[in-house]
This record gives sequence, structure tokens and C-alpha cells, in this order.
Amino acid sequence: MWRGKGNTLTPLWEIPFPHSVGVVYSAFTYHTGFKVNSGEYKVMGLAPYGEPKYVQAIYDHLIDVKPDGTFRLNVEYFDFCTGLAMTNDRFSKLFGGPPRKPETSLTQREMDLARSVQDVTEDIMLRLAKTLHRETGERNLCLAGGVALNCVANGRILREGPFEGIWIQPAAGDAGGALGAALAAWYQVEGKPRNAAGVHDSMRGSFLGPSCSPEEIQKFLDQKGIIYSQLTDDELFVAVAEELAAGKVIGWFAGRMEFGPRALGARSIIGDARNSKMQSVMNLKIKFRESFRPFAPSVLRERVSDYFEMDCDSPYMLLVAPVQANRRIPIATKDQALWGIDLLNVLRSDIPAVTHIDYSARIQTVHEDTNARYHKLLKAFEAKTGCGVIVNTSFNVRGEPIVCSLQDAYRCFMRTEIDLLVLENYVIKKVDQKPMEADVDWRKEFVLD
Repeated sequence: MWRGKGNTLTPLWEIPFPHSVGVVYSAFTYHTGFKVNSGEYKVMGLAPYGEPKYVQAIYDHLIDVKPDGTFRLNVEYFDFCTGLAMTNDRFSKLFGGPPRKPETSLTQREMDLARSVQDVTEDIMLRLAKTLHRETGERNLCLAGGVALNCVANGRILREGPFEGIWIQPAAGDAGGALGAALAAWYQVEGKPRNAAGVHDSMRGSFLGPSCSPEEIQKFLDQKGIIYSQLTDDELFVAVAEELAAGKVIGWFAGRMEFGPRALGARSIIGDARNSKMQSVMNLKIKFRESFRPFAPSVLRERVSDYFEMDCDSPYMLLVAPVQANRRIPIATKDQALWGIDLLNVLRSDIPAVTHIDYSARIQTVHEDTNARYHKLLKAFEAKTGCGVIVNTSFNVRGEPIVCSLQDAYRCFMRTEIDLLVLENYVIKKVDQKPMEADVDWRKEFVLD
């Protein structure tokens, strides 16, 4: 816990390792059969399918949480300090069995474990936020570290916590720590002035990575013998909006690459949020990942409150909020007895591709000043359909990093069932391309997340 003022950071207090909310969450990630430091997103997405039946067991045996949110772990249930795994036999006995083997079927136990650790994490984060506000009286809260990527908990702090504003570093893991170290040296060692307007951050939308010029793109396409068309901006946005409305899935490559784990409209796979089949198609035929994993909406900032119970900036896809009640579809009587993954195909709103089973969505607000081209695309889609929301997921397959280069983008496009690839103003249609050479083992190229 630190306090920032001007160009200085003052430490207030800390909870030392190994006492870590992130470690507890990673232990459950491991025990539910997912990869540590990678599959935590899956646990968060799986949580709404379960019941919080293990919450009390977590409080009674794993973690001693005080009313102010501070806590200590009972390390007797963990193996990360001295062994080669996150949990041990005592942990397995407490939660009714050994860790699930990766890639095997999910059971209700895994769903209940996910829900339980998610509820505990949210509770601790809320308590700590309230304690920090009570001690400092500050109006604004900044979050970083891997746990700050828990956008469900972040949304609760925004809605239920005492702070007027909340900001989360978009590269909240170790990568963002490197940036923080550089900034700390710049301000606190070199004594450089810091000018903060209190309205916008200095991340420039987090588009800090490399980009490709039109000349580079055309040279790449011509050398590869790729069939393409080149459009003006006016033609491009209208054409892509029409393809989206027709149910096509599009690889969108524009401007500088995002810094952080979230695709924000520079290296994205996009689709129509109104399409009830879009989540399944993207998960199984394009991302090649588990069907339960939700997709995020990109929404025009000026229209966010028309779709979601939120009216603040969320440019980095790090806040979850409920879908507006007037957009929800009540569950039919025949579906009310369903549970677990069977709930996935139940229609829940008029933007079903981005509505999770608890009527929530992980929101990216798209801003004209930091993301002009993506904003223009959404405006064109809105003009075509009346809808200011599209599906946005990272441009990659499961286990692969987000595409960076032109070669990355084209390879991912050809290996999946993406319909169109847009490289700035160049449009490539799958139906026009020759199949790639035999590539039968390509899915083994990356270790699954």
C-alpha cells in the first residue's frame, strides 16, 4: 500500500510474501487443472457456473482474514514454498480430491472451487480498499499486480467501494512492474516533474508496441502472393461493418500493438455481439479453447451506459459490470433446471455474444482520442446496425502470444476459421487464398495455457 502525491510514492504498509491473495488464487488455478500464472482468467470465467460451497473452508483452514482485510496464509496446505506444486495432499483432502488433470472434463467441483476462491478474493480486495480509504481519505485508487487483473473484483470495488475513481495498470503483471520501475527512477531518482491532469492517464490507450507502414504491408502481401484489396478509410469502415453484420469473424490489425495481456483494438479478433452463435464459433473454431470462456465487448465510450450498468472509462478491459436490465432476456422455464456448462447456450440478452451467464460483461470502452480507427469502425457498425457494441478477443489461438508481426497475423488467419484479415487498409478474404502447406501439428507449437 502506497500513497502517491506529485512525483513521489510513499510506502504505507505491506503484507509480505508468502502471504498473498495471488498465491491462493493460483493454488486454486492449479487444483482446478489450469496452468498457474496463465489460467487464472479461466477460474474467474468459470466461477459463475459454480456455488460458493467452499468459502468457509477457505476461511477456516487456508487464510486468516481480519476485518480490515489483512490476512495470513496457513502454509501447511500449500507446496509452493518448498515443493514443485502449488498444493499438497492436505489441500486435496480438504477439497474432496486431487487436482484435476489438465484437459479433462470439468465437473461441478471445479466450478464450485472457482466460485469459492473468486468470492474470497473479492471480499479481501473490498475490505482492503475500504481500509485504505479510511486510513488515507484519498478519493482515487490505483491498482497493479497480477490480482489487479481480476476485473470482476475491480468492478465490485468500483460499485461498492468508497473511492470515487479507480484506475488499473493495463499491464498489471510483471511487465507493468518494469514500467513502474522506470517511472520511479525518472521521478524519484532524477526528480523530474510529473504533470497529471487527473482526467486521462499517460498510457495513450496502452498502444505502445510496434506498428507496420502501408509500404511494409504491401511488400509482405506481394512477396507472399496473397490476394488482397486496398480500400480508403471511408470504404474500409463501411465494408468491415457490413461483414461483421453478416456474421463474419475478422482479424483486425491496426496501428501500434497493445502493451499488456488484453487486445484493445490493435491486434484483435472481432465479431457481431448480437450473434447468438458467435461465442461458440470463436471459442471452438478460432481460439480453439474451452467453450465456457466469455468474450468481452468493445463499446463506444459515449454509449456504454446504454448497454451496461456503468458510466465511466474502462479503456483497458479491466472492469466488469452488469448488462442493463432492459437488455436482458429472462430464462425460459424449460432452461431453469440447467446447471454448469449447459447454461452456456441459454440466450441472456440482445448482445448474447458478450453476456456471461451471470449477466455480466468485461467492458472495453473505445475512445476517439486514443483509439481513433477502432472508434470509427464501431461508429460504422452502429450506423449499419444501430448497435454500438462488438465482440473483441485477442488475435491469437489458445496458448499463443497475441500476434505482433504481419507474418504472425497471416499465419493465425490461415490456421483458423477467421473469415477476413484486415491489415490497416488492406483486406484479405479467406475464400480468395490458397491453403497453407500441410501444417497438421501446428497446435502443438505452443504449450496450452
